[in-house]
Amino acid sequence: MKINKGILFVLLGAACFGFTPIFAKLGFGYGYSLGQITIVQMIISFIFIWSITLVRGFSFKGLTKKNIMQIMMTGCFIGLTTIFYYASMQYLPASLAIILMFQFIWIGIFLEWIFSKVTPAPVTIVSILLILVGVFFASNIINGDIQGLPIKGFVFGILSAFTYAGFIFFSGKVAVNVDAWTRSSLMVTGSTVLVFVLFMRDIPTVMPLEGKLIMIGMGVSLFGAVLPPLCYAVGAPLVSGGIANILTSIELPITILLASVILSELVTPLQWMGTVIILLAIALNELGANLFRKRRHI
Repeated sequence: MKINKGILFVLLGAACFGFTPIFAKLGFGYGYSLGQITIVQMIISFIFIWSITLVRGFSFKGLTKKNIMQIMMTGCFIGLTTIFYYASMQYLPASLAIILMFQFIWIGIFLEWIFSKVTPAPVTIVSILLILVGVFFASNIINGDIQGLPIKGFVFGILSAFTYAGFIFFSGKVAVNVDAWTRSSLMVTGSTVLVFVLFMRDIPTVMPLEGKLIMIGMGVSLFGAVLPPLCYAVGAPLVSGGIANILTSIELPITILLASVILSELVTPLQWMGTVIILLAIALNELGANLFRKRRHI
């Protein structure tokens, strides 16, 4: 029963992430700029996360002047991911932007290889090749549908993958003994400061807040920064790390499905096939790596 509950909450948390591109796209459709959407998202996320942390009780255990700055700088990576991801969606379909962002999987593997000297297992190399094959089909290159799309959209999409991989890598290394909600609060503080600095000129345009902009900000904050951490906090401890990583990949098909249904983006059978290949590659990597580690221990 506990495992089922864990799976349910992890799936729910990952599915929530799939809604954020929909709200971002709607925001662009209403005429709001990247800066306006991101600023309002960060303000609302900041208020939500800090409110929860303060209600639970802020923990100073393990905090130092040095790691406070490290945690905030790690949060800057997620701020950059948000900016690049949304920027990509300004030029590309949401279904393609999420596929580019999902390249954080193999990028993260290379970061571990370069900085932590963790050599990828053979099954991991196979998984990376499968992911690239999946991207080939999911991007619809065969039908030539990506021709004419702005190259900067692809650049922003790949940059979002690099910054997200960087966030995952450093968040697993920096101040891991500090309370999770305290870390999250400091991370969102770092993200908010970064966004305010980068979009300083857009700050006056946010006020007075319009109803539609508040709705967009609430949507991307609730589904991107509030509900997923809450769901993961409940579900992740009840399942293994490998299974949790596989379950979180449901964000990919959820985003593509919502883009097709809500945003009326055309998603071809080949793109769905590519998406399935990417998901299978993720599952192969996680399950294969766990099996490899168990055999080494034996």
